[in-house]
Amino acid sequence: MIRSTPSTEDREVARKAAQWLALLESGDANDDDHLKLQHWRDSCSRHERAWQKVQQLRQRFCGLPSSLALATLDRPDEARRAVLKRALAVAALVPAAWLLGRQLPLDVWRADLQTSTGEHKRLPLADGSTLQLNTASAVNVDLGARRLTLVRGEMALKVPGSAALIIEGPYGRIIVSQSEVCVRLNANDCRVSVVSGTVQLQPLQGPVLALGAGQQVSLQRTGAGPVSAFDAQLPGWRDGVLMAQNQPLGDFLRELGRYRAGLLRWEPELEALRVTGSFRVDDTDRILSLLAASLPVEVHMRTRYWVTLVPRNTAPQKNTA
Repeated sequence: MIRSTPSTEDREVARKAAQWLALLESGDANDDDHLKLQHWRDSCSRHERAWQKVQQLRQRFCGLPSSLALATLDRPDEARRAVLKRALAVAALVPAAWLLGRQLPLDVWRADLQTSTGEHKRLPLADGSTLQLNTASAVNVDLGARRLTLVRGEMALKVPGSAALIIEGPYGRIIVSQSEVCVRLNANDCRVSVVSGTVQLQPLQGPVLALGAGQQVSLQRTGAGPVSAFDAQLPGWRDGVLMAQNQPLGDFLRELGRYRAGLLRWEPELEALRVTGSFRVDDTDRILSLLAASLPVEVHMRTRYWVTLVPRNTAPQKNTA
């Protein structure tokens, strides 16, 4: 496989994104810095993609526990503060090195269509089909070959005509004709959910499978898993809604984290709390506020991008000294 060489401009954008992250994590960023960062992100789609990628890679590479970081920053020992700030800066720059060395040529950066974290797109295709992309997703489109390739994230495809479109993925292909389907690419599988009509699945291994409306299945390297049912009439991400029906809070927060940039963490004892409701994903801060109002939790925001949920009755007192 031939990899393209990152341009000088790509390298500079990646370095700038890493510098912004290092500033935020150092704790020295003021309101003006946050405004400047937002202006930099808004000024160019390439800036926003670099910012999202650096944050994702920071979560992958930085193993410093947030509790340790907060405790150290709150101490008066300036030497300890300086050491931690340098450590955070280095941790933030690791993603930049990764981006410059390997990540810039990845398929997700070269995809025909992309969404950043929290972004949703609805796109009419030239053949009359409708494509929707969920948060942090990427798709390649080749209508000449009647093929779409899901590179990352989640997509929905509605094909009203009889001319089939093929969705390619790492675990097989989905043939869509006069039907609507949602496809979500996870770390180790691909979930296929049919909203209307019938689609044909061709797993990498195993027999071809027909999947009807209200059915879903997981495609894996070993083939298709068991078919299960879901309510295709319920609103979901295609309508900008996150649904929960007596769902464990930990599972809900993991899903919510897909729509938020930065770090979203919670104490383990909150995992088993239950959530029921319908939430608009275009305002995740409001969702966190609603959780705090309806459950025994408190939301601690060190920054907009560093959020921790803790049990309300054990929430630490603020240091007013």
